[in-house]
Amino acid sequence: MRITNNMMINNTSANINGNKINVNALNLQMSSQKKIQRPSENPIIAIRSLRLRSTLSQIDQYYEKNIPDAEAWLEATETALKNMNKILTDVKTECVNGTNSYLTAEDRNTILKNLTALKTQLYSEGNADNAGRTVFTGYRTNSQLTFAEDEADTTYQITQKFTYKDIDEYAYFSGSVDVPTTPAEVTDLTELNRVSEENYIAKDNYDRIRLAYDKIDDGDTITLTAADKDGNAITLPTPTVYASEAEWADNGTNGRKSIGDNEIIVIQNTGEVILGSEIAKELKSSRASIEIDYQKTGFDKGELRPEYYYNCTDISDEKNPIEYTKFDANGNKIYEDINYIVSLNQTLTVNLQADEVFDMNIYQDVVELMDAVQAAINANDKVDRLKEMKNEAQYADCKEQIEKWLAAAQKEADYADSRLTELYSAGIGKFDKYLEKLNIAYTEVGARGDQLEMTEVRISNLQLTQEELKSCNEDKEISDIIIEYTAAFNAYQASLLAAGKIEKQTLLDYI
Repeated sequence: MRITNNMMINNTSANINGNKINVNALNLQMSSQKKIQRPSENPIIAIRSLRLRSTLSQIDQYYEKNIPDAEAWLEATETALKNMNKILTDVKTECVNGTNSYLTAEDRNTILKNLTALKTQLYSEGNADNAGRTVFTGYRTNSQLTFAEDEADTTYQITQKFTYKDIDEYAYFSGSVDVPTTPAEVTDLTELNRVSEENYIAKDNYDRIRLAYDKIDDGDTITLTAADKDGNAITLPTPTVYASEAEWADNGTNGRKSIGDNEIIVIQNTGEVILGSEIAKELKSSRASIEIDYQKTGFDKGELRPEYYYNCTDISDEKNPIEYTKFDANGNKIYEDINYIVSLNQTLTVNLQADEVFDMNIYQDVVELMDAVQAAINANDKVDRLKEMKNEAQYADCKEQIEKWLAAAQKEADYADSRLTELYSAGIGKFDKYLEKLNIAYTEVGARGDQLEMTEVRISNLQLTQEELKSCNEDKEISDIIIEYTAAFNAYQASLLAAGKIEKQTLLDYI
């Protein structure tokens, strides 16, 4: 076969161009340190790269976004639980201090001040938030757990469920001594002699159910229904409603608070449902479940909002009522879990709902303690004042009558002290239970935090592994590129040199 100059030149040009392409490709690799610049160069590398990048993008989302957000939520929850634990522990400490039988009036006043301060802080931790989202309010993260201010015109229709276990015995005292201020009032024993000074102050124990709220609306909005353990309805009488315990006493015999065996009394001011002995006995023996519907208008700052605990309806605007459902038709709680996807096919619930942490009864227990402390302070002040009156000249001729007043006042003070001691003793046990519930929630948060921490370590290792696989698939070592580039450049230079020699030869060289 005859090889012509044109054939040699064409072959040499093709080789030069091929070497240029290699040099250019390696030059791009050197500047980018990537094996390929476009998928068509190596489809296998391209497909594997897409898969690795997609996986790594998911891992980055878990590790850099979801896990830190979940950690922040759990940390906010944990801080709130720690603060709530401190508040409840302080209340329990006041109960322990209160059981001391040698307390002075100053000691009682100190306890009252401390309880008042703690009452204002009681549920404030329930409004804890994470980046502006409240952590205990389920899906309604833009709403607070408590009322932010006094709302006198806000009205809720509330449905509250109880069992026979919620029925407890409580002591009710009748009568109160109004200390006379003049000799004429001292000698006027008409009121005191109405039932004798010994029985002017009376004590009766009745069974009751305490509602979550006090200061409820009038009787037309209150209904009670009950069913035994088998679901059979129990007939209950229409309750008699009194605005206060004082009104209840005024309707009793000789000012004494009394209730018939088959009667139910509701005290609006305290939110108590008092049961006659026969009704209480039937409810307990049948292991009854009780449902009470009532209406409340006006809420104080710091009170828990009912929608986070009960089925209720906000009827403040009668034309546009807002219904809240906490339990389904079968009485099962509707959970509002906030879940974070922290790994492939792994979700973590980061929130606790209010009723899992903050017991509705805490507020009422603290209020009862405060009322009892104040009643004991007032009763003992009456005794002290009457003792002082015995030594005052203007009452020199009234000592016998003062003794009668003093006997009645002393009985009132003894009852008040007795109730206070009972509430303090009961309060220690109650707040132990509240702390136990809080500690269970705290443990749950800690367990979730540990789970999240282990997931974070695993995802971190997985992220590193995926980065290495991605780099191995896409990247090329610079040292390897330099070696290949040098070889390709030398081949290119050699092809140029060979082409130069071919072009110097002509036909005359063969003549």
